[in-house]
Amino acid sequence: MTDASAAGLYFAHLSDPHLTSLDGVRWRQLLNKRVLGYLSWRRRRRAEHRGEVLDVLLEDLGETRPEHIVITGDLTHTGLPDEFHQARLWLDRLGAAERITVVPGNHDAYVHSSWSSTFSLWEPFMRSDAAGAGTDNSMFPSLRIRNGVALIGLSSARATAPFLATGALGRAQLQRLQALLEQAAGQRLFRVVLLHHPPRPEDEKWRKRLTDGKALCDVLGRAGAELVLHGHSHRSLHGELDVGLHRIPVFGIPSASAIGGREGRCAQYYLYRVGREADGWSVEVTVRAYDPDKDRFCLAHQHHLSLPVMPSTSL
Repeated sequence: MTDASAAGLYFAHLSDPHLTSLDGVRWRQLLNKRVLGYLSWRRRRRAEHRGEVLDVLLEDLGETRPEHIVITGDLTHTGLPDEFHQARLWLDRLGAAERITVVPGNHDAYVHSSWSSTFSLWEPFMRSDAAGAGTDNSMFPSLRIRNGVALIGLSSARATAPFLATGALGRAQLQRLQALLEQAAGQRLFRVVLLHHPPRPEDEKWRKRLTDGKALCDVLGRAGAELVLHGHSHRSLHGELDVGLHRIPVFGIPSASAIGGREGRCAQYYLYRVGREADGWSVEVTVRAYDPDKDRFCLAHQHHLSLPVMPSTSL
């Protein structure tokens, strides 16, 4: 059993970097839904999601020095194999796989593609601590334990019809999630659930929602968690899930690469410092926001959370 007194992790959360370029893509690669993603990139996304912002982000992470980094999806625009190669090179710049945890987003699963030519390239950053080689059906939920903190990754990435950006977890993944949450509760770990789509149905449009979000919230209500982090919406979303006598904080963040073409959409990343208090958990939340005028990330605000130890109601 994990010693709760050892709990304490300082980690960063970033999302939706859309870090890849579609320059040089051939039209024969776009004879499906990808043509819509390519046109969106040409018209808007390549001006909004900037590589130079990510360069400044890496510099800032070098100064803030988190022990671990979690990335909640959409590293690519259309999920082409070459985009997975580009993203892998960027992940290698970011750090070693054991200190970076990745879950995929809907843009990464834009259309059905071979695992071996796409997600397998990110496997070292996605798999559980003790897992061997996986597939899209077996890798999630992932579990990584760092200094008394359980990082539990989910995949809501699903290929969808044109003009849809929905996600889904599926019954099998939800069942495994409940078992992991209960196991982590028994070890007195601080449980962080990571996924791309917002879990609450009210936080996203119908065509972009997590289709089994209610089922996920039901699992979290039964088994408990201390924190839920997501991306997808490209804006700050701070909410809570009511779990009996307790509430689970839910944080969604803007894109990590956005230059800020729309109000409230400029790049941000969050820092979390988790520690153990006498009767619960202490979480310091720091928001770092990109300032286009200064071309740097600056402190936006900080706040403190005091969370009770939440036993699973299923135990």
